[in-house]
Amino acid sequence: MTVEDAVLFSVQWWTEPLGSWMAWTRATIAFFLFIFLSIAAMGVWEFYAPGGAPRRGIFAIDTTRGDRLFISLLGSAFIFIAWLFFFGTPLWWPLAFCAIWTVFVFRYA
Repeated sequence: MTVEDAVLFSVQWWTEPLGSWMAWTRATIAFFLFIFLSIAAMGVWEFYAPGGAPRRGIFAIDTTRGDRLFISLLGSAFIFIAWLFFFGTPLWWPLAFCAIWTVFVFRYA
């Protein structure tokens, strides 16, 4: 199957190179858009509901909403890297683990 034959939202469609500079694919663009939108949503949340005062959670450190977002994103990156190292693709299971990790961090950290 060639790239021109890629079905919309198939693996080939997501990983098709979009230029010669760097390794931009639709998947990398979606990743960076998610990070940008997460930070923007956190800013809007803080604007409309201020008071993300630090709290001490299970990690025994004082964390704000932004700290918890950073911890959840960093942990998610490690979950994906470990999954790729040990199991490879597909990446639906680590995505589920990352969602659980994020809920855990925002709830208990």
